[in-house]
Amino acid sequence: MKNNKQLLEGSHAIALTIANIQPEVVSAYPITPQTHIVEDLAALHASGKSSFEYVRAESEFSAASIVMGASAAGARVYSATSGQGLLLMNEVVYCIAGLRLPVVMTDANRAISAPINIWNDQSDIMTIRDAGWLQFFAENHQEAVDQHILAYKIAEKHRLPAMVNVDGFILTHLFEPVSIPSASLIKKFLPKRPINKDEILDPKNPNTLGDFYGPEYYFEARQKLHEDLLATSKDINSEYKIFQKIFDRKKSEALIDNGLLEYCGPKKPQTIIVALGSVVGTIKETLKEKEYKNVGILKIKCFRPFPHQEVAEILKNAKQVAVLEKASGNGSFSPLYLEISAALQGQKIVINNFVAGLGGRDISRAIIKKMIGLVSAKNNKPIFLGK
Repeated sequence: MKNNKQLLEGSHAIALTIANIQPEVVSAYPITPQTHIVEDLAALHASGKSSFEYVRAESEFSAASIVMGASAAGARVYSATSGQGLLLMNEVVYCIAGLRLPVVMTDANRAISAPINIWNDQSDIMTIRDAGWLQFFAENHQEAVDQHILAYKIAEKHRLPAMVNVDGFILTHLFEPVSIPSASLIKKFLPKRPINKDEILDPKNPNTLGDFYGPEYYFEARQKLHEDLLATSKDINSEYKIFQKIFDRKKSEALIDNGLLEYCGPKKPQTIIVALGSVVGTIKETLKEKEYKNVGILKIKCFRPFPHQEVAEILKNAKQVAVLEKASGNGSFSPLYLEISAALQGQKIVINNFVAGLGGRDISRAIIKKMIGLVSAKNNKPIFLGK
């Protein structure tokens, strides 16, 4: 295809990108809809096309533990999971962040049981949103490919783990035109993992990782993790600009586009819709209709660290905000809505929380139009848009 693009399944595009990033250790346990990613990586390893060590695991908990150990020894690592698999990893996910290990993982977002469901929503990632990981959300295949490369750069530079979220089935199994950067081009942006010998496990240079912290030290360790995660925001934006140049990405048509977020729409909108992931594409198509010329779309690319100041600067121009998300707060408002409310505290802007797409329910243009029609009145509880 033109511009070196190929028509690829999302999972295969991610696997090819990871192979070109050249991790040293890959370990994952297959779970729908993540399975194609690790199957493709296993095939690349078995065929001799990739030199990473592929370590089979008996569960997601084991896979997370394997990449944690390999990262602690200084290796560049990768894993992937989905839904219940991420929940099984939960303990290790927190440990990886606390140990300040630059593990990179893909989460093929999936609904959480019970009842049993294998389709997409974003309930799984929201269970560990405060674990201390960088968290990116992709709208399409190209953004997923690019975010994995950017994730490694930020993770290894700041000694923080990173997770790239792609909507299960919608992105993992869909075929789209996508450009896969070569290994040589990736090296221009992403050098080998920087290693400080005092921060890794090495028998020749004995060191302690994950030691016991009492009350007199634990507080400061958690505070440092929080502050360092917040401090990555500027670097995410600066590295994003460098990435755009090296990989020759066309200038976005968006009014605002950086590593943290993207805003498309009028400078002085009546309404702004805020969303994460692949649903943004459907929203953009809906807003092309003339009747929505006063409606904008704010796409959050990075959920952690959350860009509160940048979001507030964009949303202050709107009279009303519709927060659309694929996760329920179960007894409260939903996670993205709470972040937007925090960003806009003190401002007289109508903000409504809309929940849609749970368990893979289609978010159609009709649902988006219905949401826009409902946003003018302030509601004191989430609005569930099932149909």
